[in-house]
Amino acid sequence: MAVIQEQELLLQLKQEATRKRAFDSLIRNYQQMLYYHIRRMVISHEDADDVLQNTLLKAWKNIERFRGDSALKTWLYRIATNESLTFLNKRKKMSQTAVENIENDMRHSLHGGSYVSGDEIERKLQAAIGTLPDRQRLVFNMRYFDEMKYDEISEALEVSVGALKASFHHAVKKIEKYLEETND
Repeated sequence: MAVIQEQELLLQLKQEATRKRAFDSLIRNYQQMLYYHIRRMVISHEDADDVLQNTLLKAWKNIERFRGDSALKTWLYRIATNESLTFLNKRKKMSQTAVENIENDMRHSLHGGSYVSGDEIERKLQAAIGTLPDRQRLVFNMRYFDEMKYDEISEALEVSVGALKASFHHAVKKIEKYLEETND
């Protein structure tokens, strides 16, 4: 979305008379991008839909407080990321199962869903990503799949670029190791 369009959208979002129409436009522009960002974190389509709904609801409730210090996309990514991590943490706490079992369930759910193609390489990559800690998985997904720059991720996650680069590097190394071990 161009800067001028974003500024116009923000003006419309801040005005009571145009807020609903502007928010509908925001949803059209960002819903798919946010959905896939969330889906890569929570894996399940149903869970991703729920988290996306929570994300959009939170954005709607807080749009008047958005100061414009960052791009609207970055702000929405931050909300989606926080909602995804909150969802994963609640799921881990509610489940009396060990974290490893949850991650194992997530990897196994890849085989039955339509999220990944039947391509074995894609399935292995998704399984490897599923073994990563939440933060590393998040950084890897944002950098690799969303093709975000480190400074954009830094704004969205409120983490230094150096820490992001380290997380991405560790994630790549763990994925490589997983893929090497599963190929043996």
